[in-house]
Amino acid sequence: MLSTSRATAAGLLAGYLADLAFGDPRRGHPVALFGRAADALSRRMWADSRARGAAYAGICVGSAVGVGTLVHAATARSPVARAMVTAGTTWAVLGGTGLAGEGTAMARLLESGDVEGARARLPHLCGRDPAGLDEKDLARAATESIAENTSDAVVAPLLWGAAAGVPGLLGYRALNTLDAMVGHRTPRYVHFGWASARGDDVANLVPSRVSALAAAGCAPAVGGRGSDAVRVWRRGAAKHPSPNAGPVEAAFAGALDVRLGGVNSYAGAVENRGTLGNGRTPGVADLRRAVRLSRAVGAVAAGVSVVGVIVAGRRA
Repeated sequence: MLSTSRATAAGLLAGYLADLAFGDPRRGHPVALFGRAADALSRRMWADSRARGAAYAGICVGSAVGVGTLVHAATARSPVARAMVTAGTTWAVLGGTGLAGEGTAMARLLESGDVEGARARLPHLCGRDPAGLDEKDLARAATESIAENTSDAVVAPLLWGAAAGVPGLLGYRALNTLDAMVGHRTPRYVHFGWASARGDDVANLVPSRVSALAAAGCAPAVGGRGSDAVRVWRRGAAKHPSPNAGPVEAAFAGALDVRLGGVNSYAGAVENRGTLGNGRTPGVADLRRAVRLSRAVGAVAAGVSVVGVIVAGRRA
């Protein structure tokens, strides 16, 4: 008989494969529905206050975890149901295929010389101001976003699913969505979004390091060297203002032998993210390699998550 741990492992693998095969759900995406509900609640609860923002984050994430906990309890005696629910939830919260698709779309626009089209496409990947960016700037921005979001949208959900099942999948995605919505340091959200941003930092501490390690291990698959990825990670990650994006972007820079980071503009605010790596400025070919590296890292994360759940279940 299928144990609940093996059912969770099977669900994680099936959900990962569903994302590879189908990408994001085309209609009624659960993450989008959650985002709309969270946005409506933020308009009601907003105040220039960390305490109010913490309460908001607690309600949103707590609700997601609560739903997951109810589902987890309801499927405790039915491994088949547990596997099916875990598979559906994993598929809903993963974004690996969508991320790769956006990176590929950017590469095609840049290869065709459609810089204006690439500028219009960039907000699908990151919040950087696209106006005035040239082809090299756009390729760098997209490459950095592929690296960071590989951890956020693929590795972290899988690891949280392995650690805490459906509640972990839903809770992590809820927190990560809040960080994207209110976690940026604008005058409106510098206090209200503080708890969401810090919570997301904590939730990604381990996944980001796993992502960086996997990028180093997968470097030969894109013509790079794992030792270079580790070297750039160790020397450059601390230069990045994000404790989690830094290791991943640095490891990708080393694995691809490119130079990432620098001065970026977000909603008019200029931020220096340091220099990661000492290779060439990334071009379109490097962006395509970053997409391949992202897919390889995602496959490693899926394998680690599935094996981890099975091993933990045997020891329980």
